[in-house]
Amino acid sequence: MRIFVAGATGVLGKRATRALVAAGHDVTGIARTPEKAAQLRDAGITPVTVGLFDAAALSDAVAGHEVVMNLATHIPDVRSAMRSRAWDENDRIRTEGARNLVDAAIAATASRYIQESVGFFYEDGGDEWRVEDTPLAVPEFAASFQTAEAEASRFTASGGVGVVLRFSMFYGAGASHTDTQLKTARLGLSPFPGPKDAYQSFIHVDDAAAAVVAALAAPAGTYNVAEDEPATRRELAAAVGRALGKRISWSIPGMARMGGAKTEYFRRSVRVSNRKFKAATGWVPAYPAPDLGWQQVVAETSTLR
Repeated sequence: MRIFVAGATGVLGKRATRALVAAGHDVTGIARTPEKAAQLRDAGITPVTVGLFDAAALSDAVAGHEVVMNLATHIPDVRSAMRSRAWDENDRIRTEGARNLVDAAIAATASRYIQESVGFFYEDGGDEWRVEDTPLAVPEFAASFQTAEAEASRFTASGGVGVVLRFSMFYGAGASHTDTQLKTARLGLSPFPGPKDAYQSFIHVDDAAAAVVAALAAPAGTYNVAEDEPATRRELAAAVGRALGKRISWSIPGMARMGGAKTEYFRRSVRVSNRKFKAATGWVPAYPAPDLGWQQVVAETSTLR
């Protein structure tokens, strides 16, 4: 299939586009710089320089593609995330950008549209599983992801297949927040703020990329993409400690409260179920639980140094 990917050079997009090429697809990816265009070309991906906010040019670029994927995000780094304005670009991508991309997909008579979304804003549930129709509790700064999801539904309403992938928190070598978590853990502190026995669901970025490929066979709808066995923060800290060969103590008291409303969701217990997506596509994560995944991350991070 001919597949157009926005966000092709991001943490997820970089891996997903290569997985799509390996699966035999003809992939076009947005590249915003000559250097990133060269990286895509070297990976067998056709680069195109176009902005999500230039509706006419985007429509021209998407023409002729059977599948359109929106994997584009602009998540601010940990130091900037507390500033409201730091999320403006991400909000625009999920509102205006998603709208333009769906318009382009409809104009191209694409058969499928896949939208990256967020799977960690469910209401607090203790040890109960969070499924796709569990009520959400979305902080104001992140509300734009619901707008992006609605655009995928609009594509379905137009006669195509719109698929929303609600990813749990990414982790993987080369991801800036993962680097920060490992630095924190090497100091002997847990990088997972919040109550020790509350669940926090993750997904290894390689498994997330495989899920993007699997979504080519998913019926229209919304799907959680998470580990098979989400862990509590206590268990996560222990897994990272084992991977590093480091004894991890608990985090700084009150750390999860320091950001106010922007970090409130870190105090929730969100045990996300991936059963619907697995049943629909046959996708199986290579890293079903934290121990194996964090061991891989530490090993790969060491080779990147």
